[in-house]
Amino acid sequence: MGPPDSPSSTAAATVLSIECLKRGVRADEWTGDAPQTGDIVEELWIGGSAPLRPPFKSGKSGVQKALHASYRRKETLVAVRVRRRGGGGGGGGGGGHGDDYYVELQACIVPYEGGGKRKEYMLRGIQDPNYAIGFSDRTESECLRLQESRSSRIVDALSTTQLQDGYVSYGWEQRMQETLPIPNLSCFLSVLFLPKSSDQSSSRYNGLEDTLARADAWLKASQYCGVPISFVNIQTEPLLTKISGETASSTVNAGSLSDLSNLATTSLYGFEDYHGVDIGVVRAVRLWYVPLGGEHAIEISLNEDDTRLGFAISRTEEGFIYISSVMEGDESAPSARSGLCQLHREATASSRLLIVSRVSNQKVLPWIVSSTGAIRCYDTVSLSQKLSLHRHVKVPVLMHVFLWDRGVPPSAGTEQFPKQKPDRGNRTQPPPARSTVEDDLKPKVGRQRAAERDTAGETSFRFQDFVLPNTWV
Repeated sequence: MGPPDSPSSTAAATVLSIECLKRGVRADEWTGDAPQTGDIVEELWIGGSAPLRPPFKSGKSGVQKALHASYRRKETLVAVRVRRRGGGGGGGGGGGHGDDYYVELQACIVPYEGGGKRKEYMLRGIQDPNYAIGFSDRTESECLRLQESRSSRIVDALSTTQLQDGYVSYGWEQRMQETLPIPNLSCFLSVLFLPKSSDQSSSRYNGLEDTLARADAWLKASQYCGVPISFVNIQTEPLLTKISGETASSTVNAGSLSDLSNLATTSLYGFEDYHGVDIGVVRAVRLWYVPLGGEHAIEISLNEDDTRLGFAISRTEEGFIYISSVMEGDESAPSARSGLCQLHREATASSRLLIVSRVSNQKVLPWIVSSTGAIRCYDTVSLSQKLSLHRHVKVPVLMHVFLWDRGVPPSAGTEQFPKQKPDRGNRTQPPPARSTVEDDLKPKVGRQRAAERDTAGETSFRFQDFVLPNTWV
Protein backbone atom coordinates (compact mmCIF):
# COMPACT_ATOMS: atom_id res chain seq x y z
CA MET A 1 0.00 0.00 0.00
CA GLY A 2 1.34 3.42 -0.94
CA PRO A 3 1.95 6.38 1.37
CA PRO A 4 -1.06 8.41 2.60
CA ASP A 5 -0.59 11.18 0.03
CA SER A 6 -0.10 8.89 -2.96
CA PRO A 7 -2.57 9.11 -5.89
CA SER A 8 -3.87 5.62 -5.20
CA SER A 9 -4.83 6.42 -1.62
CA THR A 10 -6.44 9.69 -2.65
CA ALA A 11 -8.56 7.95 -5.28
CA ALA A 12 -9.71 5.39 -2.74
CA ALA A 13 -10.73 8.00 -0.16
CA THR A 14 -14.46 8.46 0.48
CA VAL A 15 -15.82 11.90 -0.44
CA LEU A 16 -19.22 13.58 -0.37
CA SER A 17 -20.56 13.78 -3.92
CA ILE A 18 -23.62 15.12 -5.71
CA GLU A 19 -26.56 12.95 -6.76
CA CYS A 20 -28.91 14.63 -9.25
CA LEU A 21 -32.46 13.72 -8.14
CA LYS A 22 -34.64 15.84 -10.44
CA ARG A 23 -33.61 17.42 -13.70
CA GLY A 24 -34.27 21.07 -14.38
CA VAL A 25 -36.44 22.54 -17.11
CA ARG A 26 -33.44 23.73 -19.15
CA ALA A 27 -31.25 20.71 -18.25
CA ASP A 28 -28.48 23.02 -17.05
CA GLU A 29 -26.96 20.13 -15.11
CA TRP A 30 -25.63 18.82 -18.42
CA THR A 31 -24.07 22.13 -19.54
CA GLY A 32 -21.75 22.49 -16.56
CA ASP A 33 -23.60 25.50 -15.12
CA ALA A 34 -25.06 23.43 -12.28
CA PRO A 35 -23.80 20.55 -10.12
CA GLN A 36 -23.90 17.13 -11.80
CA THR A 37 -23.93 13.59 -10.51
CA GLY A 38 -20.38 12.72 -9.45
CA ASP A 39 -19.27 16.27 -8.60
CA ILE A 40 -17.31 16.44 -5.33
CA VAL A 41 -18.62 18.77 -2.61
CA GLU A 42 -15.97 21.24 -1.43
CA GLU A 43 -18.01 23.70 0.67
CA LEU A 44 -21.53 23.70 2.09
CA TRP A 45 -23.26 26.67 3.73
CA ILE A 46 -26.39 25.61 5.61
CA GLY A 47 -28.57 28.41 7.00
CA GLY A 48 -26.61 30.81 9.10
CA SER A 49 -24.07 28.23 10.26
CA ALA A 50 -20.37 28.24 9.44
CA PRO A 51 -19.48 26.57 6.14
CA LEU A 52 -18.78 22.84 6.17
CA ARG A 53 -15.68 21.55 4.38
CA PRO A 54 -14.22 18.09 3.78
CA PRO A 55 -13.73 15.79 5.35
CA PHE A 56 -17.41 15.84 6.25
CA LYS A 57 -18.08 14.17 9.56
CA SER A 58 -20.12 10.99 9.01
CA GLY A 59 -20.42 11.85 5.29
CA LYS A 60 -23.92 11.88 3.91
CA SER A 61 -25.49 10.95 7.26
CA GLY A 62 -23.84 13.89 9.02
CA VAL A 63 -24.95 16.32 6.31
CA GLN A 64 -28.53 15.01 6.53
CA LYS A 65 -28.52 15.70 10.29
CA ALA A 66 -27.31 19.24 9.66
CA LEU A 67 -30.00 19.78 7.01
CA HIS A 68 -32.67 18.43 9.36
CA ALA A 69 -31.61 20.77 12.18
CA SER A 70 -31.54 23.78 9.90
CA TYR A 71 -34.94 22.86 8.41
CA ARG A 72 -36.47 22.70 11.90
CA ARG A 73 -35.03 26.16 12.63
CA LYS A 74 -36.70 27.33 9.38
CA GLU A 75 -33.31 28.31 7.99
CA THR A 76 -33.65 26.69 4.58
CA LEU A 77 -31.22 28.72 2.44
CA VAL A 78 -28.24 26.64 1.33
CA ALA A 79 -25.21 27.28 -0.90
CA VAL A 80 -23.06 24.45 -2.20
CA ARG A 81 -19.72 24.59 -4.04
CA VAL A 82 -18.55 21.52 -5.96
CA ARG A 83 -15.34 20.47 -7.72
CA ARG A 84 -15.17 18.88 -11.13
CA ARG A 85 -12.32 17.55 -13.23
CA GLY A 86 -11.51 19.81 -16.17
CA GLY A 87 -13.15 19.02 -19.53
CA GLY A 88 -16.49 18.09 -17.92
CA GLY A 89 -18.24 20.83 -19.84
CA GLY A 90 -19.40 24.37 -19.19
CA GLY A 91 -17.82 27.30 -17.44
CA GLY A 92 -17.73 27.20 -13.68
CA GLY A 93 -18.90 29.71 -11.22
CA GLY A 94 -15.77 30.00 -9.12
CA GLY A 95 -12.74 29.61 -11.34
CA GLY A 96 -10.45 26.62 -11.60
CA HIS A 97 -7.21 25.38 -10.02
CA GLY A 98 -5.09 23.17 -12.28
CA ASP A 99 -7.26 20.68 -14.07
CA ASP A 100 -10.25 21.24 -11.74
CA TYR A 101 -12.92 23.91 -11.75
CA TYR A 102 -15.77 24.77 -9.42
CA VAL A 103 -19.51 25.30 -9.71
CA GLU A 104 -21.79 26.93 -7.14
CA LEU A 105 -25.51 26.54 -6.54
CA GLN A 106 -27.95 28.39 -4.31
CA ALA A 107 -30.86 26.24 -3.16
CA CYS A 108 -33.36 25.67 -0.38
CA ILE A 109 -33.93 22.66 1.86
CA VAL A 110 -37.04 20.58 1.13
CA PRO A 111 -38.06 17.08 2.28
CA TYR A 112 -37.17 14.24 -0.09
CA GLU A 113 -40.04 11.76 -0.48
CA GLY A 114 -37.88 9.12 -2.16
CA GLY A 115 -35.58 8.65 0.82
CA GLY A 116 -37.30 5.52 2.10
CA LYS A 117 -38.26 5.03 5.72
CA ARG A 118 -35.62 7.43 7.02
CA LYS A 119 -36.58 11.06 6.56
CA GLU A 120 -34.17 12.75 4.18
CA TYR A 121 -33.80 16.19 2.64
CA MET A 122 -32.74 17.44 -0.75
CA LEU A 123 -31.70 20.82 -2.18
CA ARG A 124 -34.08 22.47 -4.66
CA GLY A 125 -32.67 25.12 -6.96
CA ILE A 126 -33.84 28.67 -6.39
CA GLN A 127 -33.60 29.78 -10.03
CA ASP A 128 -35.10 26.50 -11.30
CA PRO A 129 -37.37 24.84 -8.67
CA ASN A 130 -37.63 21.72 -10.84
CA TYR A 131 -33.92 21.01 -10.37
CA ALA A 132 -33.05 19.12 -7.17
CA ILE A 133 -29.91 17.41 -5.88
CA GLY A 134 -28.97 15.16 -2.99
CA PHE A 135 -25.77 13.76 -1.58
CA SER A 136 -24.03 10.40 -1.79
CA ASP A 137 -20.87 8.81 -0.33
CA ARG A 138 -18.46 7.72 -3.09
CA THR A 139 -14.77 7.26 -3.62
CA GLU A 140 -13.00 9.93 -5.60
CA SER A 141 -12.22 7.46 -8.36
CA GLU A 142 -15.94 6.66 -8.70
CA CYS A 143 -16.68 10.35 -8.94
CA LEU A 144 -14.08 10.78 -11.68
CA ARG A 145 -15.53 7.87 -13.68
CA LEU A 146 -19.02 9.43 -13.41
CA GLN A 147 -17.68 12.76 -14.62
CA GLU A 148 -15.94 11.11 -17.56
CA SER A 149 -19.13 9.18 -18.51
CA ARG A 150 -21.13 12.38 -18.91
CA SER A 151 -21.57 11.94 -22.70
CA SER A 152 -22.98 8.43 -22.41
CA ARG A 153 -25.17 9.36 -19.44
CA ILE A 154 -26.78 12.27 -21.27
CA VAL A 155 -27.66 9.91 -24.15
CA ASP A 156 -29.21 7.50 -21.66
CA ALA A 157 -31.13 10.33 -20.05
CA LEU A 158 -32.54 11.33 -23.43
CA SER A 159 -33.83 7.82 -24.08
CA THR A 160 -35.19 7.18 -20.59
CA THR A 161 -36.77 10.56 -19.76
CA GLN A 162 -40.56 10.20 -19.67
CA LEU A 163 -43.12 12.94 -20.15
CA GLN A 164 -45.02 13.56 -16.94
CA ASP A 165 -48.72 14.31 -16.62
CA GLY A 166 -51.00 15.28 -13.79
CA TYR A 167 -54.10 17.18 -12.73
CA VAL A 168 -54.22 20.95 -12.35
CA SER A 169 -57.01 23.01 -10.85
CA TYR A 170 -59.16 25.11 -13.16
CA GLY A 171 -61.56 27.98 -12.48
CA TRP A 172 -64.60 26.44 -14.14
CA GLU A 173 -67.19 28.75 -12.59
CA GLN A 174 -65.33 31.89 -13.64
CA ARG A 175 -64.61 30.63 -17.16
CA MET A 176 -68.22 29.53 -17.69
CA GLN A 177 -69.42 32.93 -16.51
CA GLU A 178 -66.98 35.06 -18.49
CA THR A 179 -66.21 33.20 -21.71
CA LEU A 180 -69.53 31.72 -22.83
CA PRO A 181 -71.86 33.89 -24.95
CA ILE A 182 -74.69 32.80 -22.66
CA PRO A 183 -73.16 32.51 -19.15
CA ASN A 184 -73.11 29.00 -17.68
CA LEU A 185 -74.92 27.54 -20.72
CA SER A 186 -73.45 25.71 -23.70
CA CYS A 187 -74.07 26.63 -27.32
CA PHE A 188 -73.92 23.03 -28.54
CA LEU A 189 -77.16 22.09 -30.29
CA SER A 190 -78.19 18.56 -31.21
CA VAL A 191 -81.12 16.23 -31.81
CA LEU A 192 -81.10 12.54 -30.84
CA PHE A 193 -82.82 10.18 -33.28
CA LEU A 194 -83.87 6.82 -31.87
CA PRO A 195 -84.16 3.96 -34.39
CA LYS A 196 -87.73 3.52 -35.63
CA SER A 197 -89.45 0.37 -34.43
CA SER A 198 -90.56 -1.91 -37.21
CA ASP A 199 -93.33 -3.64 -35.24
CA GLN A 200 -95.90 -2.66 -32.62
CA SER A 201 -94.15 -4.51 -29.82
CA SER A 202 -90.94 -2.48 -30.35
CA SER A 203 -88.93 -5.70 -30.40
CA ARG A 204 -87.39 -4.99 -33.79
CA TYR A 205 -86.00 -1.77 -35.24
CA ASN A 206 -85.10 -0.46 -38.65
CA GLY A 207 -81.43 -0.47 -39.56
CA LEU A 208 -78.88 2.26 -38.91
CA GLU A 209 -79.15 3.53 -42.46
CA ASP A 210 -82.84 4.29 -41.91
CA THR A 211 -82.03 6.35 -38.80
CA LEU A 212 -79.32 8.24 -40.67
CA ALA A 213 -81.72 8.93 -43.54
CA ARG A 214 -84.38 10.28 -41.16
CA ALA A 215 -81.81 12.58 -39.52
CA ASP A 216 -80.70 13.82 -42.93
CA ALA A 217 -84.31 14.40 -44.00
CA TRP A 218 -85.07 16.33 -40.79
CA LEU A 219 -82.07 18.60 -41.35
CA LYS A 220 -82.84 19.30 -44.99
CA ALA A 221 -86.55 19.86 -44.29
CA SER A 222 -85.69 22.33 -41.53
CA GLN A 223 -83.35 24.25 -43.84
CA TYR A 224 -85.91 24.22 -46.64
CA CYS A 225 -88.65 25.76 -44.53
CA GLY A 226 -86.34 28.61 -43.48
CA VAL A 227 -84.61 27.49 -40.28
CA PRO A 228 -81.13 29.10 -40.46
CA ILE A 229 -79.00 26.14 -39.37
CA SER A 230 -76.05 24.28 -40.84
CA PHE A 231 -74.73 20.77 -40.33
CA VAL A 232 -71.79 20.21 -37.96
CA ASN A 233 -71.44 16.50 -37.24
CA ILE A 234 -73.31 13.24 -36.86
CA GLN A 235 -72.48 10.31 -34.60
CA THR A 236 -73.95 7.08 -33.34
CA GLU A 237 -74.77 6.96 -29.64
CA PRO A 238 -75.18 3.64 -27.80
CA LEU A 239 -78.04 3.42 -25.30
CA LEU A 240 -78.22 0.45 -22.92
CA THR A 241 -81.54 -1.21 -22.17
CA LYS A 242 -82.74 -4.51 -20.72
CA ILE A 243 -84.27 -6.87 -23.27
CA SER A 244 -86.12 -10.15 -23.03
CA GLY A 245 -88.29 -12.56 -24.98
CA GLU A 246 -88.21 -12.38 -28.75
CA THR A 247 -85.97 -9.34 -28.75
CA ALA A 248 -83.33 -11.14 -26.71
CA SER A 249 -83.49 -14.34 -28.75
CA SER A 250 -83.08 -12.43 -32.02
CA THR A 251 -80.23 -10.14 -30.93
CA VAL A 252 -78.14 -12.03 -28.34
CA ASN A 253 -75.76 -14.50 -29.94
CA ALA A 254 -72.46 -16.21 -29.28
CA GLY A 255 -70.56 -13.24 -30.62
CA SER A 256 -68.59 -15.06 -33.31
CA LEU A 257 -66.42 -13.19 -35.76
CA SER A 258 -68.96 -13.74 -38.54
CA ASP A 259 -71.54 -11.76 -36.57
CA LEU A 260 -69.38 -8.64 -36.29
CA SER A 261 -70.03 -7.56 -39.87
CA ASN A 262 -73.77 -7.39 -39.15
CA LEU A 263 -73.25 -4.88 -36.32
CA ALA A 264 -72.18 -2.20 -38.79
CA THR A 265 -75.74 -1.69 -40.04
CA THR A 266 -77.98 -2.88 -37.21
CA SER A 267 -79.72 -0.55 -34.77
CA LEU A 268 -80.08 -3.05 -31.92
CA TYR A 269 -77.76 -5.77 -30.76
CA GLY A 270 -77.58 -7.63 -27.48
CA PHE A 271 -75.24 -9.47 -25.17
CA GLU A 272 -75.50 -11.44 -21.97
CA ASP A 273 -73.64 -10.12 -18.92
CA TYR A 274 -71.98 -12.31 -16.31
CA HIS A 275 -75.21 -12.40 -14.26
CA GLY A 276 -77.09 -13.92 -17.20
CA VAL A 277 -79.11 -10.73 -17.88
CA ASP A 278 -79.76 -9.91 -21.52
CA ILE A 279 -78.60 -6.37 -22.28
CA GLY A 280 -79.58 -4.55 -25.44
CA VAL A 281 -77.58 -1.77 -27.09
CA VAL A 282 -79.72 0.62 -29.11
CA ARG A 283 -77.71 2.63 -31.64
CA ALA A 284 -79.24 6.07 -31.81
CA VAL A 285 -77.98 8.86 -34.06
CA ARG A 286 -77.12 12.33 -32.71
CA LEU A 287 -77.14 15.19 -35.20
CA TRP A 288 -75.16 18.30 -34.28
CA TYR A 289 -75.97 21.63 -35.87
CA VAL A 290 -75.35 25.35 -35.37
CA PRO A 291 -77.27 28.49 -36.33
CA LEU A 292 -75.75 30.20 -39.35
CA GLY A 293 -75.19 33.49 -37.54
CA GLY A 294 -75.14 32.34 -33.93
CA GLU A 295 -77.69 33.13 -31.24
CA HIS A 296 -78.81 36.70 -30.60
CA ALA A 297 -80.25 37.85 -27.28
CA ILE A 298 -83.35 40.09 -27.27
CA GLU A 299 -84.57 41.62 -24.03
CA ILE A 300 -88.19 42.76 -24.18
CA SER A 301 -88.75 45.34 -21.48
CA LEU A 302 -92.29 46.01 -20.29
CA ASN A 303 -94.11 49.18 -19.25
CA GLU A 304 -97.14 49.55 -17.04
CA ASP A 305 -99.43 50.42 -19.96
CA ASP A 306 -98.38 47.46 -22.17
CA THR A 307 -101.37 45.24 -22.92
CA ARG A 308 -99.59 42.81 -25.22
CA LEU A 309 -96.09 41.88 -26.32
CA GLY A 310 -96.91 42.40 -29.99
CA PHE A 311 -95.93 39.15 -31.65
CA ALA A 312 -97.25 35.65 -32.34
CA ILE A 313 -95.44 32.32 -32.21
CA SER A 314 -95.91 29.09 -34.14
CA ARG A 315 -94.08 25.80 -34.54
CA THR A 316 -92.70 24.06 -37.60
CA GLU A 317 -93.31 20.40 -38.29
CA GLU A 318 -89.68 19.78 -37.33
CA GLY A 319 -90.33 21.15 -33.82
CA PHE A 320 -88.83 24.66 -34.03
CA ILE A 321 -90.64 27.57 -32.35
CA TYR A 322 -90.59 30.74 -34.48
CA ILE A 323 -92.00 34.27 -34.53
CA SER A 324 -94.79 33.95 -37.07
CA SER A 325 -96.25 37.48 -36.93
CA VAL A 326 -95.47 40.85 -35.41
CA MET A 327 -97.70 43.83 -34.73
CA GLU A 328 -97.02 46.42 -37.41
CA GLY A 329 -97.63 50.14 -37.11
CA ASP A 330 -97.32 50.37 -33.31
CA GLU A 331 -93.83 51.57 -32.46
CA SER A 332 -94.71 51.69 -28.77
CA ALA A 333 -95.30 47.92 -28.58
CA PRO A 334 -92.69 45.92 -26.64
CA SER A 335 -91.81 43.92 -29.76
CA ALA A 336 -91.01 47.17 -31.64
CA ARG A 337 -89.05 48.74 -28.78
CA SER A 338 -86.85 45.66 -28.43
CA GLY A 339 -86.04 45.46 -32.14
CA LEU A 340 -87.93 42.19 -32.61
CA CYS A 341 -90.15 43.63 -35.33
CA GLN A 342 -87.20 44.86 -37.36
CA LEU A 343 -85.43 41.54 -36.99
CA HIS A 344 -88.59 39.72 -38.11
CA ARG A 345 -88.82 41.92 -41.21
CA GLU A 346 -85.19 41.17 -42.07
CA ALA A 347 -85.78 37.44 -41.62
CA THR A 348 -88.85 37.52 -43.85
CA ALA A 349 -86.96 39.45 -46.55
CA SER A 350 -84.20 36.82 -46.42
CA SER A 351 -86.69 33.93 -46.62
CA ARG A 352 -85.76 32.85 -43.11
CA LEU A 353 -87.80 32.01 -40.07
CA LEU A 354 -87.01 33.88 -36.86
CA ILE A 355 -86.40 30.82 -34.68
CA VAL A 356 -86.71 31.17 -30.91
CA SER A 357 -83.94 29.09 -29.33
CA ARG A 358 -84.22 30.07 -25.66
CA VAL A 359 -86.66 31.79 -23.33
CA SER A 360 -85.18 32.98 -20.04
CA ASN A 361 -82.03 31.02 -21.00
CA GLN A 362 -84.01 27.75 -21.25
CA LYS A 363 -83.71 25.94 -24.57
CA VAL A 364 -87.00 25.54 -26.45
CA LEU A 365 -85.57 23.53 -29.35
CA PRO A 366 -86.51 19.97 -30.38
CA TRP A 367 -84.16 17.50 -28.74
CA ILE A 368 -85.22 13.90 -29.39
CA VAL A 369 -87.13 11.78 -31.92
CA SER A 370 -88.79 8.72 -30.42
CA SER A 371 -88.87 5.20 -31.84
CA THR A 372 -92.40 5.91 -33.13
CA GLY A 373 -91.11 8.84 -35.18
CA ALA A 374 -92.63 11.59 -33.00
CA ILE A 375 -90.49 14.67 -32.35
CA ARG A 376 -90.17 15.75 -28.72
CA CYS A 377 -90.45 19.54 -28.65
CA TYR A 378 -92.16 22.41 -26.81
CA ASP A 379 -95.78 23.39 -27.43
CA THR A 380 -96.72 26.95 -28.24
CA VAL A 381 -99.65 27.15 -25.80
CA SER A 382 -97.61 26.74 -22.64
CA LEU A 383 -94.94 29.04 -24.04
CA SER A 384 -97.55 31.71 -24.78
CA GLN A 385 -98.89 31.36 -21.25
CA LYS A 386 -95.44 31.90 -19.79
CA LEU A 387 -94.82 34.94 -21.98
CA SER A 388 -98.19 36.38 -20.97
CA LEU A 389 -97.29 35.92 -17.31
CA HIS A 390 -94.17 37.99 -17.95
CA ARG A 391 -96.40 40.75 -19.27
CA HIS A 392 -98.77 40.59 -16.31
CA VAL A 393 -96.03 40.84 -13.69
CA LYS A 394 -93.96 43.27 -15.79
CA VAL A 395 -90.86 41.08 -15.75
CA PRO A 396 -88.64 41.60 -18.84
CA VAL A 397 -88.56 38.72 -21.33
CA LEU A 398 -85.12 37.47 -22.38
CA MET A 399 -85.28 35.56 -25.65
CA HIS A 400 -82.56 34.18 -27.90
CA VAL A 401 -83.16 33.80 -31.62
CA PHE A 402 -81.21 32.23 -34.48
CA LEU A 403 -79.42 34.67 -36.75
CA TRP A 404 -78.45 34.01 -40.36
CA ASP A 405 -75.69 35.13 -42.67
CA ARG A 406 -76.95 38.55 -43.62
CA GLY A 407 -74.30 38.94 -46.32
CA VAL A 408 -75.68 36.05 -48.37
CA PRO A 409 -78.52 36.78 -50.84
CA PRO A 410 -81.82 35.05 -49.98
CA SER A 411 -81.68 32.74 -53.00
CA ALA A 412 -78.12 31.64 -52.23
CA GLY A 413 -78.67 30.86 -48.58
CA THR A 414 -81.82 28.76 -48.77
CA GLU A 415 -81.81 24.99 -49.15
CA GLN A 416 -83.91 23.69 -52.02
CA PHE A 417 -85.82 20.45 -52.29
CA PRO A 418 -85.95 18.54 -55.58
CA LYS A 419 -88.50 19.72 -58.13
CA GLN A 420 -90.93 16.94 -57.32
CA LYS A 421 -91.64 17.34 -53.64
CA PRO A 422 -94.69 17.08 -51.40
CA ASP A 423 -96.75 20.22 -50.92
CA ARG A 424 -95.67 21.55 -47.52
CA GLY A 425 -97.20 24.96 -47.88
CA ASN A 426 -95.40 28.29 -47.83
CA ARG A 427 -93.94 28.29 -44.34
CA THR A 428 -91.23 30.82 -45.00
CA GLN A 429 -93.81 33.60 -45.04
CA PRO A 430 -95.63 34.11 -41.72
CA PRO A 431 -99.44 34.16 -41.83
CA PRO A 432 -100.98 37.64 -42.03
CA ALA A 433 -101.70 39.35 -38.74
CA ARG A 434 -105.30 39.38 -37.51
CA SER A 435 -107.13 42.68 -37.37
CA THR A 436 -107.45 42.50 -33.61
CA VAL A 437 -106.11 40.12 -31.03
CA GLU A 438 -109.57 39.82 -29.51
CA ASP A 439 -110.98 38.32 -32.71
CA ASP A 440 -108.37 35.62 -32.59
CA LEU A 441 -109.15 34.76 -28.99
CA LYS A 442 -112.98 34.63 -29.27
CA PRO A 443 -114.45 31.09 -29.29
CA LYS A 444 -115.48 30.02 -32.77
CA VAL A 445 -118.92 28.47 -32.69
CA GLY A 446 -119.31 25.38 -34.88
CA ARG A 447 -115.56 24.79 -35.27
CA GLN A 448 -113.62 21.98 -33.65
CA ARG A 449 -110.99 24.15 -32.02
CA ALA A 450 -109.69 21.33 -29.86
CA ALA A 451 -108.36 19.52 -32.90
CA GLU A 452 -106.55 22.63 -34.16
CA ARG A 453 -104.93 23.79 -30.94
CA ASP A 454 -101.37 22.94 -30.03
CA THR A 455 -102.34 21.37 -26.74
CA ALA A 456 -99.86 20.46 -24.02
CA GLY A 457 -99.24 17.02 -22.59
CA GLU A 458 -97.96 13.65 -23.75
CA THR A 459 -100.80 13.14 -26.21
CA SER A 460 -99.91 16.28 -28.17
CA PHE A 461 -96.40 14.96 -28.80
CA ARG A 462 -97.15 11.37 -29.68
CA PHE A 463 -100.39 10.80 -31.51
CA GLN A 464 -101.70 13.89 -33.23
CA ASP A 465 -100.66 16.09 -36.14
CA PHE A 466 -101.66 19.64 -35.40
CA VAL A 467 -102.64 22.59 -37.50
CA LEU A 468 -100.51 25.31 -35.94
CA PRO A 469 -102.28 28.68 -35.77
CA ASN A 470 -100.63 31.91 -34.66
CA THR A 471 -100.45 32.14 -30.90
CA TRP A 472 -100.42 35.85 -30.03
CA VAL A 473 -98.95 37.22 -26.82
